[in-house]
Amino acid sequence: MSKTYAGTRLRRLREERRMSQADLARTLDISPSYLNQMEHDSRPLTVPVLLRLTEAFGIDPGFFSERDTSRLVADLRDALTGEVSAGRVSATDLSELASRMPAVAKVLVDLGRRNQHLTEQLSEAAEGRGPGTEAQPRSAHEEIREFFYRRQNYLHDTDLAAEQLAATIGIRPGEVVRALSARLTEHHGVRLAADSDLLLHHYDPTARVLHLSGRLRPGQQAFRMATQLALLEYADEISALASEDFGPDSAAWPLARIGIANYFAAALILPYRRFHTAAEEFRYDIERLTDHFGLGYETICHRLSTLQRPRLRGVPFSFVRVDRAGNMSKRQSASAFHFSRAGGTCPLWNVYEAFAAPGRIHVQVAAMPDGQRYLWTARAVTRHRGGWGEPGKTFAIGLGCEIRHATRLVYSDGLDLDNVSAAVPIGMGCRLCERTDCPQRAVPPLDRRLAIDENSSTFVPYPVAQAAKGIDETRRHPA
Repeated sequence: MSKTYAGTRLRRLREERRMSQADLARTLDISPSYLNQMEHDSRPLTVPVLLRLTEAFGIDPGFFSERDTSRLVADLRDALTGEVSAGRVSATDLSELASRMPAVAKVLVDLGRRNQHLTEQLSEAAEGRGPGTEAQPRSAHEEIREFFYRRQNYLHDTDLAAEQLAATIGIRPGEVVRALSARLTEHHGVRLAADSDLLLHHYDPTARVLHLSGRLRPGQQAFRMATQLALLEYADEISALASEDFGPDSAAWPLARIGIANYFAAALILPYRRFHTAAEEFRYDIERLTDHFGLGYETICHRLSTLQRPRLRGVPFSFVRVDRAGNMSKRQSASAFHFSRAGGTCPLWNVYEAFAAPGRIHVQVAAMPDGQRYLWTARAVTRHRGGWGEPGKTFAIGLGCEIRHATRLVYSDGLDLDNVSAAVPIGMGCRLCERTDCPQRAVPPLDRRLAIDENSSTFVPYPVAQAAKGIDETRRHPA
């Protein structure tokens, strides 16, 4: 068994808990000097200490594995595109930085993305938008996605508060709308009204009337009622959490409040312990869970991606929502799956296959370039306003977990999870993907020189030059 040196992560865990070395050493029943040696990688993290950490803090042992840095390494590679392409920074450098100095790495990620954004703006201006083009700030919606991404899609205090309220007002399957309606009316004097206009919902704070579209299904009504209840009962707590990352005068701050209120709503209508128990009992069968709780497929998938309560963790999922054009409108993750933030996603990923057969759940074992394998489920969902001929919108909903958790899912039945070669090779997206032999590649590799030969062609769209004994050779893929 290889030794695990995880001093940076151990120190980060201690600092997040606001504990001194003496406090943590006492909790782990070791000496402060021994803890100090582990934090500085002079000694490896032992199995007994790891078990005590898991018991005391409810953390996944994978927190201390090298996979813990894979997401940060992917972010660094994305943000430092130019440096990687020019060969000034290697993959080893990125891994070392993410492992040894994660705080510095995160600062570099932020600076790199700002630099990319400014470069894109200058390029657009040079291509004809004129000198009067104003610099556009980073999308507030993108900032909100990062807000939840940094927290691994789990808000502990918010989740607890929602569960406590659910117990107080009597949230149970089949009685959710009634319980929420009673709470809104009796405690807040809010009257419900059916509405047939284009708005799905509208709250009038002066008249204290919550208008809900008559086209909403009961589960959709419940979600919007629960969101409004969160904003009425936990406004201060929601504002405080949003203010951790954004100023009240920023464009992202009100969006963060809405996002947190939506999180609260999902945790209210799907209380953690009850939902976690059902998910484990049904082996994460999404369709059984939708029937049991009377809610939509996307709502259930999103809630499954939040089950990261210490000492009561569910499967750590990554959740995505994409459209036919590859636009990723939602991405949340409790795992280390590498999301692309630019340049599209991988066409070999089964979320795109889902559009070809709507209503059917597609299952895929996929392998990333670093060798990490995932079990992915994907299904297309369509929303309509309700009338004949009215436009709708279709998305593919993807839910994936690391292969080590796959046996807990009903979707793994009948799959050979030990067959590494059977996994579909996917990547972060063609611009950043390291797979030089992929026949589906749409753009050249980021950090490799192309082998251009007018006298020959290859099955691979962008063959790269590979140095071998001082001579460049073209890496080819068999037709």
